[in-house]
Amino acid sequence: MRGEPAGSERVGAAVKAVEARGLVKVYQGARKERVRALDGLNLTIGHGEYLVLLGPSGCGKTTLLRTIAGLEQPTEGEVHIGGHLANGLPPRLRRVAMVFQSYALYPHKTVRHNIEFPLKAEHVPRHMRERKVRWAADLLGIPHLLGRKPRHLSGGERQRVALARALVREPAVFLLDEPLSNLDAKLRATTRDELRRFQQEIGTTTIYVTHDQDEAMGLGDRVAVLDAGRLRQVGTPRDIYDEPADTFVATFVGSPPMNLVSRGDRLVGFRPEHLLPAENVAYDSRVTMPLRIDRIEYLSGDRHVYGSVTRIGLETRVIARLPATVITPLTVGETHEFAVPADRLRFFDAEYGTRTAPVRIGG
Repeated sequence: MRGEPAGSERVGAAVKAVEARGLVKVYQGARKERVRALDGLNLTIGHGEYLVLLGPSGCGKTTLLRTIAGLEQPTEGEVHIGGHLANGLPPRLRRVAMVFQSYALYPHKTVRHNIEFPLKAEHVPRHMRERKVRWAADLLGIPHLLGRKPRHLSGGERQRVALARALVREPAVFLLDEPLSNLDAKLRATTRDELRRFQQEIGTTTIYVTHDQDEAMGLGDRVAVLDAGRLRQVGTPRDIYDEPADTFVATFVGSPPMNLVSRGDRLVGFRPEHLLPAENVAYDSRVTMPLRIDRIEYLSGDRHVYGSVTRIGLETRVIARLPATVITPLTVGETHEFAVPADRLRFFDAEYGTRTAPVRIGG
């Protein structure tokens, strides 16, 4: 998919922080085959924006991040940072700072010396190094840790140290490669909120890589969905969820994913929370379907109803997510009439999976 991805907006020239223009990255695979990790990718990130790169493992999101950082050189295409061509520039001249999944802290150095390290490498005077280290430590709430070594820190504390080390360089762009993946679920959620608040406070352009859609939808001003090196869609979290550009985005984003039911040359899509027992949906604006119930799960107060719908001789598995306010009694093995509000239906081409214009279908 070359050219502008679905849902992308052009960012004015005066506010462009990072641009990827026609990026192609080709690797030689284990069997000496050519693997296109990036495939003609175009993307623009504005100054101060928090953009999340979302996609499955192997989709090219880390390769894109490393190419922006200068750790990889593109096979084709250009990277522009702050309006200037960055191809060929070494990482230290790109004014970017990258935080890795592993945090990459020096185990024999104290927190203070870990944070200070990039400043020493750039021969920053000692008095200025001390001031910047204290400033970053205060901002991230870790001044009491400056004398400790990484082995004495929790996962969340190590993550803050890695951020502080990146921050003291005062980069134009933060590049974060799945920095929370080593934390447990509770700490990951807490640190995610802190990251968002931190970015809003300092206003630095941030590009964040994750395969976790909850992180993506909770952190990003915009989300860029990648698949097989191609950009499928760029938009706000609401746009990505409510108006998916194709069936890949529709089924990758959302838990449970969007239901897709075949209707000739089209696919009709609807989110599980919009599929309800028919008596709960206004009669004059709905599409109904008989749902044979196979399984019911009770999760966090919701009921997840798994079943199948038969249309034009084809049986399709679907999921309904019912909130506690829907009290309709349902029994495994029975067939119950369900319905979707007509304005919640989304339509896709059955062959190519691309979004198509709405059509009127009977209930």
